[in-house]
Amino acid sequence: MLVDSHSHFDAPEFDGDRAAAHARALAAGVHTQVLPAVDAAGWPKLKLVCTTFSGLFPAYGLHPMYLEAHRPQHLAELRDWIEREAPVAVGECGLDHFVEGLDLQAQQFYFDGQLRLAREFDLPVIVHARRAVDAVIASIRKVGALRGVLHSFSGSAEQAAQLHKLGFLLGIGGPVTYERANRLRGIVATMPIDQLLLETDAPDQPDSAHRGERNEPAHLPNVLQVVADLRGMPAAELAMATTANAERLFNLAAT
Repeated sequence: MLVDSHSHFDAPEFDGDRAAAHARALAAGVHTQVLPAVDAAGWPKLKLVCTTFSGLFPAYGLHPMYLEAHRPQHLAELRDWIEREAPVAVGECGLDHFVEGLDLQAQQFYFDGQLRLAREFDLPVIVHARRAVDAVIASIRKVGALRGVLHSFSGSAEQAAQLHKLGFLLGIGGPVTYERANRLRGIVATMPIDQLLLETDAPDQPDSAHRGERNEPAHLPNVLQVVADLRGMPAAELAMATTANAERLFNLAAT
């Protein structure tokens, strides 16, 4: 039984076959998905998808790559959504220093605001950090008293160790299945198992067996097997450990 700790199952790419994709996920052993939001306009649809299908849990937030859609008042609206809807996390939020043209100061404003909301409501944060892991770590330290996951981790072993000390887990998905991802594979092979979460980032970041295709939660066992092989452990044992990590971080047992 697996938890997909990061799935955009509400995305329009699933509008044509969401029920079938959900059935495939269940058949593959993926019984739980955490769905992070990307902008305020998408929160109602995300809520509807999570209430329509079993095992789906929402997180509400403002993604840095959708900066043009965000407005300062959305932070106040997010606070209302969190208070009313009791999501399992705040996010997807974070910093993106890779995409050109994304205002760094504006990104920081929305990220810091969401970190403060997570601290206020004692919720984990789901963090996007592309070419920005050091800046994300600095923001987490500045706000303090936080926990969460760096989704699709692509940083260094030293950054992974710093995040572990701060109470942050690492989300590992399709990129680890590519043989040329040597640094990531080395980190995954040796990182503390209590820091490890599995994810698909569906419909994005397909694993090597589905290169060029739409990704979906049913593909998570491929990530599981690669990570288990890298760590030299049975896949069933890794599944139990990562599921327990996700249930603990997102307090899924209480939902």
